[in-house]
Amino acid sequence: MNKKEVYQYLTDCGIRYEVTEHQAVFNMAELDAVELPYPEADAKNLFVRDDKKRNYYLITVKGDKKVNLKEFRRVNGLRPLTFASAEDLMAMMGLSPGAVTPLGLLNDSENRVKFYLDSSFGDGLIGVHPNDNTATVWMKASDLVRIIRETGNDVEFVTIE
Repeated sequence: MNKKEVYQYLTDCGIRYEVTEHQAVFNMAELDAVELPYPEADAKNLFVRDDKKRNYYLITVKGDKKVNLKEFRRVNGLRPLTFASAEDLMAMMGLSPGAVTPLGLLNDSENRVKFYLDSSFGDGLIGVHPNDNTATVWMKASDLVRIIRETGNDVEFVTIE
């Protein structure tokens, strides 16, 4: 799904959302320069894989948090983790680096990616890219979880300090 298709999908699912259009951003430092209406709800996304290239994970946390992959692996009982390649990102979620988002899971037709969501989002707002890094979509985190689960991907809540 491209950006417009994501908006239509959210509308078709009855999800209330708001969009902030902005210049393309490729990392959190660039996003800091963008005027966002809900900066406390902005998400950072990490697309990682295990050392055997068998399991892929999307980790979504609040934008001001850092994820220690060694600690994350230990707490969640996973094999050693590393960042997945741009080729894997495109093949599994149809995304390019800089546009990583949970909404990319809508393109994961084989449900290969397990989704870990920072529990501190609770049922509040979350801001994620609409499969394109020139906008941020704001919606309830519970709505995001619902549509991800409806596509068949696993969702697990995690505590990231």
